[in-house]
Amino acid sequence: MRFSKRVFSAISGLALAGLLVTTAVADTVRLKLAGTYPANHFGDAIVKNMIKEIEDADVGLKVSYFGASQLGSGEELVEDAIRGNIDLVQAFIYAQADPRLEMMNLPGLVTTFDELKAVYGDPNSKFNKILAKIMKDLGLVYLANTGEGLVGIVANKKPTDYAGFGDKGMNIRVWSSEVAKKTTESLGYRTTTMNWAEVLPALQAGVIDGAICCTPEWAYSTFATAGVGKYFIPVNTAIEASSFYASGKTWEKLNQKQRDVIRAAAEKAASAAINQSWERTDGFIAKLKEAGWEILEYSPEERAAMVAHIQKNVWPDLGEMIGQDIIDELRGK
Repeated sequence: MRFSKRVFSAISGLALAGLLVTTAVADTVRLKLAGTYPANHFGDAIVKNMIKEIEDADVGLKVSYFGASQLGSGEELVEDAIRGNIDLVQAFIYAQADPRLEMMNLPGLVTTFDELKAVYGDPNSKFNKILAKIMKDLGLVYLANTGEGLVGIVANKKPTDYAGFGDKGMNIRVWSSEVAKKTTESLGYRTTTMNWAEVLPALQAGVIDGAICCTPEWAYSTFATAGVGKYFIPVNTAIEASSFYASGKTWEKLNQKQRDVIRAAAEKAASAAINQSWERTDGFIAKLKEAGWEILEYSPEERAAMVAHIQKNVWPDLGEMIGQDIIDELRGK
């Protein structure tokens, strides 16, 4: 009889332990994080470290990572996150969901590393507060911004008078942004709007002559390593940026500890990306040259003339696109 009680006790104990394990597994929230960094981009390791920090915080979160645009381009990920099909995103925020998001494409908003850290890297900057409000209106939760450097053009052929404003004799890709389109066309390029995922094969096939898209690192890691492209033109009209954000539908299901852990990990990852990217720029210019690319540099006078040209020909249209109230707030008016 005593033996039977011990057996029953042991079985009961095992059953209870199994129930607790089942409960623990059931309480774990499993999230999908979709990213656009290529596997060989330094940002990929930063995202993976961010995920480790989230999971190691022991607040009941597990994250499955789908990098290298496996779940879609930045344009597609915005829509999927709004619908709640994806929980967390690392990607550029495109403006097709809301014209106010054209603020992500303001030409000349940031021109130095210190400005980049102040505007993009500070969670409490005017820029980030405005962005958070717009995303909330869309059913998204802004977490953090990364600025990876200044955007240039990759090309298969050399443009005519690349530092001037006449016709360049080239058709180049722009992303889905009216501001980017107007800015690029003001410099003398013909443009084709195209998703990021389509750019490499289109350039490879000669459908386009080039693409405004990339920091030197992106130019090297995406195009030069694939044997595509011959020229890099550092027009520097915009910031190569991506953001961490969450689906509002997912966010509502998380407790405050889980939200705090995700936000802190995203802000830390974004800061790491900003700091590392600027340290790496010169090295990737050298790598592009080693790969046989020609870098079409601007003199300080040519760059100043280009900025003045953009301000005169593009900025007057921005208030109508983005909202004059947003433009005024960013200018401190």
